[in-house]
Amino acid sequence: MTHLTKHLWINGQWKETKAYYELHAPYDQKLIAKVAKATPSHVKEAMDGAHTAASIMRAMPAFERAGILAKVALLLQDRREELAKLCATEAGKPIRAARAEIDRTVTTYQFAAEEAKRIYGETIPMDAAPGGSNRLGMTWREPLGIVVAITPFNFPFNLVAHKLGPAFAAGNTVVLKPANQTPLSALAIAELFHEAGLPAGALQVLTGSGRELSDELLRDERVRKVTFTGSPEVGKAIKAKAGLRKVTLELGSNSALIVEPDTNIPNLIERCVEGAFSYAGQVCISLQRIYVHEQVYEAFCELFITQTAKLRVGNPLEEQTDISAMIHADELERIEAWVQEAVAQGARIGYGGQRDGSTWEPTVLLNVTPDMNVSCKETFAPVVSIVKYRDLDEAIALTNNSAFGLNIGIYTNNIDRAFYAARALEAGAVIINDIPTFRLDHMPYGGVKDSGYGREGVKYAVEEMTELKFVSIRLNT
Repeated sequence: MTHLTKHLWINGQWKETKAYYELHAPYDQKLIAKVAKATPSHVKEAMDGAHTAASIMRAMPAFERAGILAKVALLLQDRREELAKLCATEAGKPIRAARAEIDRTVTTYQFAAEEAKRIYGETIPMDAAPGGSNRLGMTWREPLGIVVAITPFNFPFNLVAHKLGPAFAAGNTVVLKPANQTPLSALAIAELFHEAGLPAGALQVLTGSGRELSDELLRDERVRKVTFTGSPEVGKAIKAKAGLRKVTLELGSNSALIVEPDTNIPNLIERCVEGAFSYAGQVCISLQRIYVHEQVYEAFCELFITQTAKLRVGNPLEEQTDISAMIHADELERIEAWVQEAVAQGARIGYGGQRDGSTWEPTVLLNVTPDMNVSCKETFAPVVSIVKYRDLDEAIALTNNSAFGLNIGIYTNNIDRAFYAARALEAGAVIINDIPTFRLDHMPYGGVKDSGYGREGVKYAVEEMTELKFVSIRLNT
């Protein structure tokens, strides 16, 4: 790919800057592009434009907002292969997974188009209280105004869609700060929204250092909501600075799965391997901890390791690749140190555990204890631990022994035990008879504890991106 020079997207047009940074492909470090570095003055310009466009978006009828979102979905479909290759190149995502992400992104914008026409209020029975006779009460939802969206590298199209789609469906404007490693996908989406007819200024894309820009993005009092996906440390800092403004935070996890002895083990192995190693484990709900009942533990481990050995590691642009590069060299160094530390503390490598250039071999760890970094922290790498348990209560206790609580899975054929676990597990979602990596784009998504605050999923995000207004009429009768 010939490298490009990519500018900022401000007020519906490209904006040059004095400084640019080099963007390299994670897999082979080839130069992809030179990308603009925004400054505080660019943030101010973007905020001014978003503030002006907010009145236009607020007045735009729902069918027009829906039409823009639906057209973006069609444009994405038309450019599916081109954008999948862009995703694979800048994010190091295997091409088959990149295509799947584009397909999910299309669906997300389609859901947003539908939700733009379903922002309902309700009537309130005012006469239910003394003094309420001869009055009508009603609610409706209004857009907030400017939304700041800060997105990560791992799903550069679909996680952006989970910010932009609901925001525009609700009639807001957005100032978007994409991850440093994946700015090209965000800029490509800006072009599609422009082509689809989004008013100039409704979407601003500022590339560059999040560390340098975050304070400027939050300082402007015109910002009414911040939606962030990333690390718990940054998320907590954002919440502390946000004050009374609305915040949605989708943060870290170390998702767990419980495998009960009554399940058909061979039938779930391929799915579990997929959950552990898709996109090199760089997924918020990647399967990191597997708790297997002692009756089926040995059989599960043997089959899981055999299936893991079939995975192919390589170039993300090659069709046969299952796992490719980790996003940065420092992430490789971190996970290498964590695995070596776990082994020194008594863990055993059942498979993998080796670095090869920009990739990390899919790794299965056994004899892991809860205090090891590979268990109690978020690995965000192709590393999974398999742990034996005696009974369901022990498995639930091990699973809940975590600072995180995003998605948790359980395999069992006993419906009573399934719902017993669902009530006892501390998580935003419990997935029965599937891996915790399962997510559809219209389901409520978010965590408890250090996994986040608020919910995504298009309908739920629209609610969080609107303000509820109550109106009462006294009847002259």
